[in-house]
Parts: sequence; structure tokens; C-alpha cells
Amino acid sequence: MTITVAPAIPSTAPQFVSDDAFTSAVLNSTNLFRTQHNATSVTYNETLAQYASDYLNTGDSDNDDDDACPPFEHSGGPYGENLALGCSDVQGCVDMWGNERSMYNFDDPQFGMDTGHFTQLVWKNTTDVGCGRKLCGGNRGWYLVCEYWPRGNVIGQFPEEVGRQVTGVQSAGHPTLAVGLTLQALLCLGVMLLLML
Repeated sequence: MTITVAPAIPSTAPQFVSDDAFTSAVLNSTNLFRTQHNATSVTYNETLAQYASDYLNTGDSDNDDDDACPPFEHSGGPYGENLALGCSDVQGCVDMWGNERSMYNFDDPQFGMDTGHFTQLVWKNTTDVGCGRKLCGGNRGWYLVCEYWPRGNVIGQFPEEVGRQVTGVQSAGHPTLAVGLTLQALLCLGVMLLLML
């Protein structure tokens, strides 16, 4: 068995280090996909951001390691939630979620494990987003958690809430590979899969 480890993610990525750049990147990349699917723009919500940040810091209570992060699993909270780990910047994470649309069946709209990030991202009824990020130790890279309100992925509401793409290009300006994922998103996905081993 061959295991390939992605290169270490730089801890100085501007979209992760600067609060203003982080918030702008979340809103710009999220609203780009929402516009492409005829959903209104979301606004940034500090309550949601604080919830995401608090969740990311739950890993700290078990030990004294400032780089400790919670397991790569959903918080189980009251909001819609998307997770990513190992992306080099915020846009790469959001692109990974948004590019799941290449696997979504718009002719039979429903929840799918392989498209749930995308459907939450463009859910028309969602009005607010807030995200937290943390640089995790052990070369795991940046852990991004985004919370959405009202939450999406409500069974029975997919036909009305997830619109077909009406504008834009599938890759949001990044080179796209055959399966509709950017190279950056594939690197991020590779890190996520390694963590599951």
C-alpha cells in the first residue's frame, strides 16, 4: 500500500491569518456560488462564527497542545455546517464544496452524501454564514468550519431550495480536472482522506 502525504500547508496563508481577508474570502467565494445558482447573497454573522470557533477549540480541553483540533466530524449543533481540512486558502475550501455540483442530479433533487456541502452552500433560504478556522498540528493544516442559518439540506425542500446553475463557470476561475474539482480542492480532499485512514 502506498500512502501519499500532501505537502505541509503554509501557516501564513493570508486568507486564514488576517481576520478581514478571512471574512471577505468566505463571503466572496460563498456568494459567487450562490449567485450562480440564483440564491441571494448571505451576510456574515458573528454569532455563527463564534460557534464555529468554539467548536474548533474543543480539541484544546483534552491537552495543553495549542495545535490540537477536534476530530474531523460535524459538531451536531443547530446550524447547517460544512467542514474542510488541509486547504491552502478559504477559496479552495469553498470551491471544493461548490464544485460538488458536478455530481448533483438536478433532475432528481435530494440530499446526497457526496453533494451535501454544495446544497448547503447554495440553499436559497439560508441568509447568514459564519466561519471559524484553526491551524492544526501534525501537518493536518487549516481546519475550516462554516455554519449556516437557517440551515439547509431539509428533506422535501430540495426542488425549491437548490437552483440550477444560471451563470458562471463550474470551476470559479480555477483550472478544473475531469471530475469537476480544482487541483487545490483535490489536494485538500487528499488530506481529508488521509486523516480517515
